[in-house]
Amino acid sequence: MPDVQSMLRLIESAKMQTTFAGLYGSETAILREQTRRYETLLQKYREYFSDGDLHLFSTPGRIEIGGNHTDHNAGKVLAAGVNPDSAAGAAATDNRQVTVYSEGYPQPFKVNLDDLEVQEKEKGTTTALIRGIAARLKKLNYRIGGFNAVISGRVLSGSGLSSSASIEVLLGTIFNRLFNENKISAETLALAGQYAENVHFGKPCGLMDQLTCAVGGIVAVDFADTAHPLFERVSFNFAPQHYKVLVIDTGGSHAGLTDEYAAIPDEMKSVAKFFNRDVLRRVEKEEVIANLSPLRKKTGDRALLRSLHFFAENERVDRQVKALRQNNFVEFLELVKESGDSSWKWLQNCYTGKAPHEQGITLALSLTEDFLQTNYILGSCRVHGGGFAGTILVFMPENSVQLYRRFIEKIFGERSVLSLDVRSSGTVSL
Repeated sequence: MPDVQSMLRLIESAKMQTTFAGLYGSETAILREQTRRYETLLQKYREYFSDGDLHLFSTPGRIEIGGNHTDHNAGKVLAAGVNPDSAAGAAATDNRQVTVYSEGYPQPFKVNLDDLEVQEKEKGTTTALIRGIAARLKKLNYRIGGFNAVISGRVLSGSGLSSSASIEVLLGTIFNRLFNENKISAETLALAGQYAENVHFGKPCGLMDQLTCAVGGIVAVDFADTAHPLFERVSFNFAPQHYKVLVIDTGGSHAGLTDEYAAIPDEMKSVAKFFNRDVLRRVEKEEVIANLSPLRKKTGDRALLRSLHFFAENERVDRQVKALRQNNFVEFLELVKESGDSSWKWLQNCYTGKAPHEQGITLALSLTEDFLQTNYILGSCRVHGGGFAGTILVFMPENSVQLYRRFIEKIFGERSVLSLDVRSSGTVSL
């Protein structure tokens, strides 16, 4: 296996440059940037660990296109892996300790694999994720072992591109390559990441983020069987449409919003509980409509509105997939707008009631809709991901991006507009 010096030569090779082009784009400046990034990662590895039999890994971030807050109630989602990623250099050790250095953190994260119980003091940390993923893989009878790793993250925290899921799947991929000959499925890696985030990290989440990071490309996921969700790749390329996918960072923080996120699945499940079902997917919309009066008293109006969003969003995901497969891009854009309107009006996750004077997402959506209408541009936008604070998703014609960027960055600051490409591959060992 190659050592650091060998890997430094390898990333300059034509073969690795072709691999980088597939992951990040073929522009010369991008390839140079990624080459420097991996060189720095390898040099950091040598600084921290001397040397080792190294492997390189990359796991994409993700965007959510349709199915806002549906996966946690066994709903349907349309998502896509994107080129900002989490990368790592890692090598197995002959002991039972995992040591991970990550950019931006002065101290390493360390886990002794002989103790995989939940540690309350670790909740909310990368250490908890490492321990949780190892615990889940061991429970599933996969091999685990110690390793040293250095991680370079380009999925910005708070960007709505799911930096946590990207890191979780990356860690699982390291265990997969180093100790299991890449035999663990993408679905299992995603489930291990979700388990780690739910149980060890202490944050409720569905499976959409992890599964999309693991699979890559445009992915339609049906969570009717939450233990074994059905997913299929949707073959579609935005580039021939001459449209760009943009994420706008409105500058809001997700800190202190865990209860807001948790309330959405809880309220949907409260409606399901009325019918003695566990999740809303097991309930028919007609049943809810027929029982609105007693439900209002039992669950409250917001739970009902959120449930109606769930039913509409599930059906909308099917229509989005159909539109893409039929190359009906205009219909697809309209459905993105419908999803955004439903999230704003029914799901109600565009701002938090804790701070109603802070409405970055709703302001960004309003300004973007006005920009499109005023300039007679066919585009679309919606809240992105969890909501309440953070980012919006925009589909914009290429020839309008610069004008829109100049407009929106006056409000939300330089570099608030992130232009993305859909990445066809999911998590990989390079």
